[in-house]
Amino acid sequence: MGLSSSGIGSNLDVESIVSQLMSVERKPLTALATKEASFQAKLSGFGTLKGAIASFQNSMRSLTDANKFQGMRITAADASIASVSAATGSSPTPGTYTLEVTKLAQAQKLVAEGQTSATAAIGGNTTTTLSFDFGTISDGVLASGKYSGSSFLSSGAGIKTVTIDSSNNSLNGIRDAINSANVGVTATVVNDGGTSPYRLALTVNTTGKTNSLKISVAGDSTISGILSHDPGNTTGQALSETTKAQNAEFKVDGISISKTTNSASDVIAGVNLTLAKEGATTSVTVARDSSTLTSSVTAFVKAYNDIAQTLRDAAAYNSSTKTAAILNGEASVRAIQTQVRSMLNTPVAGDATAYSLLSQVGVTIQKDGLLTLDSAKLQKAVDTNFSGIAGLFATVGKVSDSLATYSAATAKTKPGSYAVTIDQIARQASATAVAPTHTPGKGSITASAVGGLTIDGTNDTLEVTLDGVSHTVTLDQQTYADADLLAAAVQTKINDAYLADGKSVNVTQTGGALKITSASSGTSSAVNITAGNGKTNLLGAAPTVVAGSVASIASGSDTLEVQLDGVTATVTLDAGNYSYASLAAAIQSKINGNTSVASAGASVTVTESGGVFTVRSNRYGASSSVGISGGTAKAALFGTPNVVLGLDVAGKINGFAATGSGQVLTGAEGNDAEGLAIKITGGAIGSRGTVSYSQGYANQFEKLAASLLNSEGPLQARTNGLDTSLKSLAKTKQRLTDQLAATEKRYRAQFSALDTMIASMSKTSSFLTQQLANLPKIE
Repeated sequence: MGLSSSGIGSNLDVESIVSQLMSVERKPLTALATKEASFQAKLSGFGTLKGAIASFQNSMRSLTDANKFQGMRITAADASIASVSAATGSSPTPGTYTLEVTKLAQAQKLVAEGQTSATAAIGGNTTTTLSFDFGTISDGVLASGKYSGSSFLSSGAGIKTVTIDSSNNSLNGIRDAINSANVGVTATVVNDGGTSPYRLALTVNTTGKTNSLKISVAGDSTISGILSHDPGNTTGQALSETTKAQNAEFKVDGISISKTTNSASDVIAGVNLTLAKEGATTSVTVARDSSTLTSSVTAFVKAYNDIAQTLRDAAAYNSSTKTAAILNGEASVRAIQTQVRSMLNTPVAGDATAYSLLSQVGVTIQKDGLLTLDSAKLQKAVDTNFSGIAGLFATVGKVSDSLATYSAATAKTKPGSYAVTIDQIARQASATAVAPTHTPGKGSITASAVGGLTIDGTNDTLEVTLDGVSHTVTLDQQTYADADLLAAAVQTKINDAYLADGKSVNVTQTGGALKITSASSGTSSAVNITAGNGKTNLLGAAPTVVAGSVASIASGSDTLEVQLDGVTATVTLDAGNYSYASLAAAIQSKINGNTSVASAGASVTVTESGGVFTVRSNRYGASSSVGISGGTAKAALFGTPNVVLGLDVAGKINGFAATGSGQVLTGAEGNDAEGLAIKITGGAIGSRGTVSYSQGYANQFEKLAASLLNSEGPLQARTNGLDTSLKSLAKTKQRLTDQLAATEKRYRAQFSALDTMIASMSKTSSFLTQQLANLPKIE
């Protein structure tokens, strides 16, 4: 009987046999693939869960802001008169306020005399410095854009400078230099169509009467003649004022208020006012914004229900279909569900909240584990204690002392109420003059034009008022060889007239222009030429009159070397006569305007009392320092000043020594109040009440979500475990794949050999059959 094979010469089906054997061999690999698919599905499931928890975290983070639960609805009856909004830092009191707007704040605008060209060089190539100072113009009269009889008091904000040289001494160049320097003024060049049409126009960038402009010019006389502008000097105003600096003037409930801008956040507590129309009246209403609070509570409920439903769906099992969700049976998911649910049953700790359980404001847990909101119960809580709801959801800090405010807390701060004790109040550094030797200023009058050298019957009399006493002075009629001789003659005649009064003057000349200075000094020192046929001929049409003063700064005795908050600067005061108030403002302005000081973010306030100046740093704490170490004006203005060092606030929170930085006191490490910061703005040392801190449910859930998503959290640990398992499976899979390849190769070799053997045996069988057939038959 013959054998058959479909192989090499036989009927043996090697492919089918090997395929069937390999399908059995591949069963472990198939099981691995099934397991790998399960792990991949779980990884995907955890990825989706992480996304849901991240969304939950973001929702809760937005609800940690107390303003979401205690805001006020602020409206103006007529928005064209004023717009209103909520201000940060204080809670408005519900009510209706009457607002009457009389004037809107406006910025000063000035314009220079016209020039024939906007691009041609002005003056020579002398380097010129423009100094911009801002302050208040008081008294006097404004006519045709010029002030007379006025005074200018610097605000002390700081003098800003602009340098003009041969590269920018055209009208356009001056404009661009001013704009590039950011000195608080915007410059433009306008064409008025006249014979000298190009005019430099300046607009102060800040509104309010304390922001009027004074420009001092040192350098080129032609530029000085165009831009030098002192509203306190009748003859020193090169610019014309087209718009006066003005404060906003308005009333709230009949109380008159003046502000430098049209916006104010400190008039009605918690309300930003922006005035828009003069001569109008409207009302401002502040009401509790219960709709925003309700929306925030609703958002909390929705965010919780979303994550609770996601967790439930991720671990669900359908008994009807006998199908399980991807993360069914995952211990980490069950643990998260437990954490989320248990947090709802834990009361909010700390005395900064009036409520401690969600059920107190109408939020309850249903049988299915989801939250529901009872709007009626929430409204009752709103009506009972509107401001107390915020602490149930958000992070809230409250301080019992009126001179202390809650500033911040950290993740390590635990809810609670902590005693506050102050051992030291924060202090600003200061330097106060001791035994200053002020040099009083002398009254004077300076000619505005060169005096004529010929004296005759048309110009030989002067009506002189000296230190409050008036006399008529008659000059000798003659022609003087030079201005020095004329000055000497005028001095002699005036002094002769006042000999019996015990008064005298000193007359000098500069470039032919006479200057008459009283020999006395102080506030009673004054010189004026009120009339006489020689007044205009000798002194010009608009002589400059300077009153005597209690303090005078002279060139060469005008510098101060100041140390402020770690910065050393030398400032130069402008020469001239000052009242104590104006000199204090000038010192403050020069220090604050110094580049090094401004760059370091430092500043001072300079005050005076009876001529005794105090320079005080505007910074609190140990980093605050002030010193007057030198300068040519030091002795006269400060003598040997008394220096007071800055101090940080010091004290205890929760009975532990806290860290002070400026006015802020922060709870020490290692105790429940760690990181809890409060600002102490004044008051006495000793016990200062308590600071209470609460972390509402939104804050707690935000922190829980953060811990779940942390790189060392349970979700990451589980996904790391799945990743490790997948890598292990991949290695096992590769090993099995390699083994299967070798096994298949072996099977093929074995069955191919068998096929060959069968074929050979088949041939032998055929041969034997033939041979047997050929044998003689035995009958």
